[in-house]
Amino acid sequence: MVCLCSDMLPDLYLCACDKSCKKMMNPLSLCLLTVAISVCVTAQGIFYPFGSEAGDTFNSREDDSSSPRITLNISFPFFGREYQQIYVNHNGDLTFNEPFSRITPYEFPAHSNRDIIAPLWTDIDNRDRGSISYQQYTTGDVLHTATRDINSYFPNVTFAASWVFVATWDRVAYYDRTATETTFQVVLISDSSLSFVLMNYGDIAPTSHPVQIGYDTINSTHYGSLRTCYPNGTIDIVNLNTSSNINVLGRWAFVTSLQTTNFSCEHRVISAVYLLPLSLNNTPRVCFVFPFHFEMY
Repeated sequence: MVCLCSDMLPDLYLCACDKSCKKMMNPLSLCLLTVAISVCVTAQGIFYPFGSEAGDTFNSREDDSSSPRITLNISFPFFGREYQQIYVNHNGDLTFNEPFSRITPYEFPAHSNRDIIAPLWTDIDNRDRGSISYQQYTTGDVLHTATRDINSYFPNVTFAASWVFVATWDRVAYYDRTATETTFQVVLISDSSLSFVLMNYGDIAPTSHPVQIGYDTINSTHYGSLRTCYPNGTIDIVNLNTSSNINVLGRWAFVTSLQTTNFSCEHRVISAVYLLPLSLNNTPRVCFVFPFHFEMY
């Protein structure tokens, strides 16, 4: 049992497991500490509901296939275009006008005639392992979660989600390597005016197949690729669950409406203890990679 304590401020301590730390803290200082410290969410806890329990619709078990045309309950604005349908493609991407089965990703910007969102575009094969599923929401707790998330990540925006679309690739394999398991998710969020995309990553298996992550629009008027976030231009897919541009382990968030700023790689990797300045008494914010709980004694 290991006790993780923070001595950033006098007499303030936070413990992970071992109650031996209880002698070093008091209820008042612990309350102050919870204000000063923001705890990062682990990759296991960032996924929106998915699977049978969430009422998802499942794609067929076919290589290089796609979902049927999915009619959206509310149109989704994507960089100036409004879409009322979407396709969840097996090889790790979403398209709007037609299904897309290409196994080898192209570079962004591609200046193509296609809008695409690619949480992990590569050669995926779900025939023998894993599942691909999707669900959309216009009411309920998922909308509350999305609203909270967007207002947290983009504090300059006043936002209330009216629609959420979740697509999940759960423990899928790469082509010709059925023993591999890779889990990721893409979440589209909108209030009919603003739109956002979250990309969530669990365990990602290594692969020799080319990989693309990001988004691209028709004629590449707007685009972004995680390749630009790495010095050698190669995405470190195995460690995607410890990467982020919003200080949440395993999650990347982007604005995908015309009000967007440029594609951002800021804070792409969160280490075991990652410090960011806060205005509260110049106290740093500490993010822990591993989950923990605390008790008051």
